[in-house]
Amino acid sequence: MGDHFQTIVDRDADADEAAELARRVVDRLVAEGVVLADPTDCVLGRPLGHPPGPNWSRAVAGMVTQGPCDGLAVHVGRKVFHGCPGGLEAAVCPRCSATTRLVDDRWAMIDEAWTPFVDAIGTWSATGAAQVSCPACAHRTPLRDWAWSDDYFTFAHLGFEFWNWPELTPEFRSRVAGLLDGHRTTYVRGKI
Repeated sequence: MGDHFQTIVDRDADADEAAELARRVVDRLVAEGVVLADPTDCVLGRPLGHPPGPNWSRAVAGMVTQGPCDGLAVHVGRKVFHGCPGGLEAAVCPRCSATTRLVDDRWAMIDEAWTPFVDAIGTWSATGAAQVSCPACAHRTPLRDWAWSDDYFTFAHLGFEFWNWPELTPEFRSRVAGLLDGHRTTYVRGKI
């Protein structure tokens, strides 16, 4: 069956403001009763997270009979957020909107298309800055500005990752985004 995650990623927060924004969002979610304040061992891949609170249903869609079985992991610091499995079909240039296919019709990676992105992801992970040249317009643009099919990748310093929760509503995601000083957000989903 596997575990699934839904992550609301702040695309614009820089390293200096991520911790304060994270505190603001968690404080609001605790005040609303969506999560509890005291972290526990309730998330995958992190030592501690915030367990669901008594009003967790304010965050999810429809009449849900079973609540979340895990909690909220808050990621502060440079991170490559990604969905899985699948979804990594193409990247879209932020300057000319050309689509670069990353897989062929058999879903095999196209090495010559994928290599510049792999290199840029490695550089971004190490330094927090990387650029990629568009195969169509040849313009170099920041990796963080590229769009990905199914929002597969987001390169950011702040994310709120809900593990094994029912589907988060667009209204809830919008409320969280409203606490982030007008920053753009991305909704990344996946299953492992």
